[in-house]
Amino acid sequence: MMIKVSNLFILLLFFNISFAQKKNKKNNFPKSTSAQERVISNYNDLNNNGSLLQNINFRNIGPTVMSGRVVDLDVNPNDPANFYVAYASGGLWETKNHGNTFTPLFDNQMVMTIGDIKVDWNKDIIYVGTGENNSSRSSYSGNGIYKSSDNGKNWTHIGLDDSHHIGRIIIHPNDSEVLWIAALGHLYSENIERGVYKSVNGGESWIKTLYVNELTGAIDLIIDESNPDILYASMWEKDRKAWNFDGAGLGSGIYKSTDGGINWLEISGGSSGFPDTEGTGRIGLDISRSNPNILYAILDNQDRKESQKVNDNDDLNKDQIRDITVENFLKISDKKLNSFLRTNRFPPKYSSSLIKSMIERGDILPYSLVEYLEDSNSLLYDTPVIGAEVYMSEDSGLTWNKVNQDDLFSLFYSYGYYFGEIRVDPQNPAKVYTMGVPLVKSNDYGKTWESIDYENMHGDYHALWLNPNRSGHLIVGNDGGVNISYDDGSNWMKYNSTSVGQFYDINIDMKEPYNVYGGFQDNGVWMGPSDYTSSLRWHSSGQYPWKSIYGGDGMQTEIDFRDNETVYTGSQFGNYSRINTRTGERKRITPSHVLGERPYRWNWETPIYLSRHNQDILYMGSNKFHRSLNQGDNFETLSNDLTNGGIKGNVSYGTLTTIIESDLKFGLIYVGSDDGLIHISKDGGISWENISSSLPNNMWVSGIYPSKFKQSRVYLALNGYRWDNFSPMVYISEDYGLNWSKIGHNLPMEPVNVIIEDNENESLIYVGTDHGVYASLDFGNTFSPFSKGLSGAPVHDLVVHPRDNDLVVGTHGRSVYIADVSYLQKIDETVLSKSLYLFKNDKIKFSNRWGSKNWSGQTIEPSIQFVIYSDSVQEINLVITSNDEVVYNEKRKLDYGLNFIENNLYDENDEKYLSKGKYKLQVTNLDKYSSIIEFEIN
Repeated sequence: MMIKVSNLFILLLFFNISFAQKKNKKNNFPKSTSAQERVISNYNDLNNNGSLLQNINFRNIGPTVMSGRVVDLDVNPNDPANFYVAYASGGLWETKNHGNTFTPLFDNQMVMTIGDIKVDWNKDIIYVGTGENNSSRSSYSGNGIYKSSDNGKNWTHIGLDDSHHIGRIIIHPNDSEVLWIAALGHLYSENIERGVYKSVNGGESWIKTLYVNELTGAIDLIIDESNPDILYASMWEKDRKAWNFDGAGLGSGIYKSTDGGINWLEISGGSSGFPDTEGTGRIGLDISRSNPNILYAILDNQDRKESQKVNDNDDLNKDQIRDITVENFLKISDKKLNSFLRTNRFPPKYSSSLIKSMIERGDILPYSLVEYLEDSNSLLYDTPVIGAEVYMSEDSGLTWNKVNQDDLFSLFYSYGYYFGEIRVDPQNPAKVYTMGVPLVKSNDYGKTWESIDYENMHGDYHALWLNPNRSGHLIVGNDGGVNISYDDGSNWMKYNSTSVGQFYDINIDMKEPYNVYGGFQDNGVWMGPSDYTSSLRWHSSGQYPWKSIYGGDGMQTEIDFRDNETVYTGSQFGNYSRINTRTGERKRITPSHVLGERPYRWNWETPIYLSRHNQDILYMGSNKFHRSLNQGDNFETLSNDLTNGGIKGNVSYGTLTTIIESDLKFGLIYVGSDDGLIHISKDGGISWENISSSLPNNMWVSGIYPSKFKQSRVYLALNGYRWDNFSPMVYISEDYGLNWSKIGHNLPMEPVNVIIEDNENESLIYVGTDHGVYASLDFGNTFSPFSKGLSGAPVHDLVVHPRDNDLVVGTHGRSVYIADVSYLQKIDETVLSKSLYLFKNDKIKFSNRWGSKNWSGQTIEPSIQFVIYSDSVQEINLVITSNDEVVYNEKRKLDYGLNFIENNLYDENDEKYLSKGKYKLQVTNLDKYSSIIEFEIN
């Protein structure tokens, strides 16, 4: 509880009234999913009678040379070779050899996203706080706290189901039963399960001891280990929507408890010296172990900078043009105006003379140049906020002083919500580290700062461990993985062997073996061979099989199958290019709007699609539909706005999210938007019809898939993640979207990110959700989960290779998985009607070397895979005969669904491998039902 002291009463009363007025302005937003609904749905999913797909095995093909976002580290203070790494959406991993190898520990829980971890090194207990706390557009929600007492072999969920995102976990230094949790709460909706929680029984029960309001959660928590009754918490008010992120507010502040976290008093604001304004954003905290009176705080200050007058000799900028008169604009020198046009990437056709003549004719106003440049992205990136500030207290939080003399704006820019961590050296309170872009260090109590970035490090930092026994030994986590330094940041080594890449999108080419392409979160666009198996051989050869082909946040890719080297791809907000992967040639292709029009609105993951009917034709979507007939050299805009028009905010919204053309008919095109609209064009994009009126409103269109078998059939996936709505929304239409029927009736409460149809089997449908991959054999009515070889990472994209019959899975946390689905494609009503069904085998090539030893002393054996469908869990006899003589006989237990049985063709009677000839395989169950096939060794 918070202590309401008398001198704060009026201020608190005023705040509560103002907040009540703010929160009473209710909007008609979609309802978020309750924690109970998620738990019941997950329980039903995990406790079914087995999946028909359970034995289809996936293999991970990387890449591993770079990583995904690290959110936390916990290191054994007595043995720093042993530490744990928590990834935003890649799970929990442990190393016992300084990061040379890692083992995953948290792959099969209800969620895999992590905000914070804490290890009780005395009792070997691991606590995982689920739900990333960095509040980015892909920060997945968790479902509370998990505990393991056997190093991750088994996990127990211990509460706070509806907290969604965890900021910090603290264990009492002298009593392992006492825990404190900083719960951040929902990302996209209001809720009350947020604030600081305490447990005195190892997490069996919790009490909430600090709460501000439904938009404010606890983001950080520190303890004075010399006096564990003293704790400090930072609260963060934020309100994220798909179109706007308000990452600051009056609810943000620093609180202190002197009675073990039962009662709390705000120690920021007022005369403390620490800001308490509408611009007070995320706050990170740390305490000096060597002098606990000293505290540090890193603040994301979203208050605006004071406006600075522009010198007459400075370059022209858009703020000078904003209110300028026509008369004064025409006085600007051509040199200065041309420099402005080129700097701001106006198309080359717009010269100073053309602009001035357009203004003189009245075609445009000077302000049109500002309009041309300003969209929601400019509100996000060009906002002149104060940014990162470092504060220090030398009196246990009674007073605070801003200590950074260096301007740290570039540490966070305007997106400090993504960072907010600060660390003080355990042995030296003058040495401080803080993280953003880049990693910086101060040796003088935060006054001056230097970068300790290195060329083999990623620029976005979220976690840092300082060795309490050896100053200068650092382990850091960033968007590219883990780095270790033993000389206080002068040199770093990279330790990435985990396959934890965060893909937004994947695609394939038609080479042999085929390549997989994909865009990563803040790690560019990569391509790599589909047959890759992770190894360290490239350390010797210098040739890592995966190659980076584009930078930034990597987005969608389209590949020209005619040469398998012309690739269309790009980075966030529509910055796309055509590249040649063999020659390295690159050309920017993003279409530009016309002066006098407002900028196009581009989605973070702008959709593109290369026509399968003519691969010179490229489609691209902003809030409008664009078509190029010459490989992106020129575009024509064929539509009006195909969204609801956008909403004012600092995030691009009212944008297209998906474009796809029917394989059966040229010009039959579907597009979907982030605000819930679906349009169809039957004439190549010339005219459009809205086909979404009967669907849920305001949902993100995450996938549209026209059938390859029936022209009028189309599948659809909607996604409510940005409302904290986790309902699986998948639909089918048999009449070009005129009418929609809901399918996927047994899918768990997991937002659906992608839906596709199989290439060979008309009734086979796949979906990827925030927690897995599912397939349906009845046109999407019911689904079964894949599991073998997979983790529970979010699945962003799926592709079935048209030649190799592989299902390629792009995850946002575990890179790429591939499985052979050729036998699944063969399942139809005939197969499903049988108790047992044996699939035919290809011929087997005989070798005289069977039974001999290879150079390493291993026996060379043949291998054949018998594939059997079983309608239940049952025992069978598996018999191989030659000329009615039994040469192999064994009992096997089959799982429900597909079973893959490996056999080495060893004749038990003659004690030798089978020779050339024709054989019969028969499987028989206890009910004497049999299935027989023939196979041949030649």
